[in-house]
Amino acid sequence: MPRQFYIPLLLVSLLLYACASIGTPEGGPRDYTAPQFVSSRPEQGATGVTATRFTLNFDELIQLQDQQKSVVVSPVQRNMPRINAVGKRIIIELRDTLIPETTYVIDFADAIADNNEGNRMTSFNYAFSTGETIDTMGVSGIVLRARDLEPMQYVLVGLHSNLADSAFTTLPMERIARTDDRGRFTVMGVKPGTYHVFALADMDGDYRMARSEDYAFLDTVVVPSMSRYTSMDTVFTFDHKVDTVIEAEHPLMLPNDILLSMFNENYRACYLKTGKRLDRRRLQLVFAAPLDTAAKVEPIFPVPQGDWAVAERHVTAASDSTVYWITDTVMSSNDTVRLAVTYPKTIGDSTVSTTDTLNMVFRQSSSELKAEREHKKELAARRARLNKYLERQAQGKTLTEDELSEVAELARDTVTVVPHLKIEARQAGNPIEATDSLRFAVNEPIGIIDESRIHLRRLRVADSVWVDVERPPLVPATDDELLSFVLPMLLEPDSTYRFEMDSLAVTSVYGVATDKYSREFKVRDLSEYGSLKVDVSGVKPGETAVVQLLDARENVVRRQVMTGSGAAVFANLTPDYYFVRLFIDRNDNGEWDTGNYAQHLQPEDVFYYPQRIRVRRNWDVSQDWNIYATAVDKQKPEQIKKNVPESKNKLEKRKPRAGQTEEEEDDEFNSNAFGNGVYSGNKYRDYQNNK
Repeated sequence: MPRQFYIPLLLVSLLLYACASIGTPEGGPRDYTAPQFVSSRPEQGATGVTATRFTLNFDELIQLQDQQKSVVVSPVQRNMPRINAVGKRIIIELRDTLIPETTYVIDFADAIADNNEGNRMTSFNYAFSTGETIDTMGVSGIVLRARDLEPMQYVLVGLHSNLADSAFTTLPMERIARTDDRGRFTVMGVKPGTYHVFALADMDGDYRMARSEDYAFLDTVVVPSMSRYTSMDTVFTFDHKVDTVIEAEHPLMLPNDILLSMFNENYRACYLKTGKRLDRRRLQLVFAAPLDTAAKVEPIFPVPQGDWAVAERHVTAASDSTVYWITDTVMSSNDTVRLAVTYPKTIGDSTVSTTDTLNMVFRQSSSELKAEREHKKELAARRARLNKYLERQAQGKTLTEDELSEVAELARDTVTVVPHLKIEARQAGNPIEATDSLRFAVNEPIGIIDESRIHLRRLRVADSVWVDVERPPLVPATDDELLSFVLPMLLEPDSTYRFEMDSLAVTSVYGVATDKYSREFKVRDLSEYGSLKVDVSGVKPGETAVVQLLDARENVVRRQVMTGSGAAVFANLTPDYYFVRLFIDRNDNGEWDTGNYAQHLQPEDVFYYPQRIRVRRNWDVSQDWNIYATAVDKQKPEQIKKNVPESKNKLEKRKPRAGQTEEEEDDEFNSNAFGNGVYSGNKYRDYQNNK
């Protein structure tokens, strides 16, 4: 073959080879579509069902995610059903005997997802009836934690047709559902009737309330009903363009705006949790619940002469702890102290005055005993060497320079060191805030404060001279505080102070006194602060409201009490982002109070200003706030919300609009979240309707 034909033939051969070779095909667009339900056996909504095994078919491979916290079967099952995903099917096996003439609903919530991309179906349930008809009514709403409006995720919501108060505590809930990651719920398969509605964080799995569990209840009964409404629905193409607009009719199940405020009534069975001897001078008693009054403690052995201890008590919602500092020397030196402790003990549903006898034994660990023995042995050896040198000097013998140096070092052991009460300032830093008082702590309970030995001086800028400042007496930081004290006065901004204590200014109950002490403090200038004024409306005349200023961790920075609507002013604020919360103080005790089912007492109402507020240096911020202007589930700002929906965690942080900074975006206020898709709850809805 002529050479000029080789090259064209070679090109044709390569082209044919390339066409025949197998390559990896390029992937298509990402799948954002959730699985679609295709069919089931028995059919969806079937009646007269006797089978206990069910098969649900879908259009693609599926998986069950978070099955334990998402899937519920109503009515409740004594034996846990078996629910498994196999390929494109879900197989369900109910292990309880079916109840005649009953509608069953298996609520999957958002547990069904495709196998590859994890796209979840939402609000999917499978229903059937063992009778001739199927119940199709339902009630909807939202569950929020009462104290901070956090959405309660994956808690049970249930209905009782038995309207007796005891039903919630003695009988399993009849129809149940579980909230989603936004706290929303829909209880399906409800027949016509009158119901009580409850929410429950069911820790023991018995579908009824225990006093130690978080729960919620609705004050009024609900009567489910159904109507229909017409809407214009839009069908979009795959690339999000409008395809068709059609008129559609939908069922509307009512009520659909139930608000359940979940709380824990802080019930604790009271008993003596621990009693121990911390050291020779300290005993500690810890009770499992707060006591109305401190326990009565009487020494049995040894018997003290008069007052034997001072008590340092710390009470929280979960415990009551008291440390007794023993001041009787006979008791503190004894290895065993026997006490009689009288307190109200919970036995069943009753509280009984009980006296426990405790042996409080002082024990040192083997390592502590060994260290103490070695220390005594070393001291004895050092004294022996010192005596040896002193005997040689008494005999007229001359010691070398090294020996004389050792004698001086050994002689230090014989010098009595006077102990001093340790003191330290408790200010966060220096300079301190203009709103701070001077606070100090010591290491033993305070017995005596000699005010004549304590001085406060201010630096006079004109001539740099320290001048005395009149001050109030020092006081304990709290009523039960034994180890700290405070100077209850506000210091002048942009000033420097010196706090001085002479020797013996403060003496402990053990007779140990402070040494000389001096500490300087610089106070910030007012120009470094900003202020915030919140004009609150919506509080009824005569109602007491507590307005709380919060930081980013929801710690209370400031608070102000008001009666009715009015202005809450927070001056001298460190520049930062803040949040505002308010609660209606029904009993005027200054604290937020939880609810109690037995007393039909709801927790006190809580409101959040729906935006974070930025306070700038040397800037006054004023903000109007109608506490009912924003729907309850939209009130708590996203920046401090902890129970964030799982779907939201996957989204990128929202970017400011073009030409807008994040700072400007934060200053957009007065948004109104009422409308479709939010749960106003009764008190919010009533307020809007009655305006």
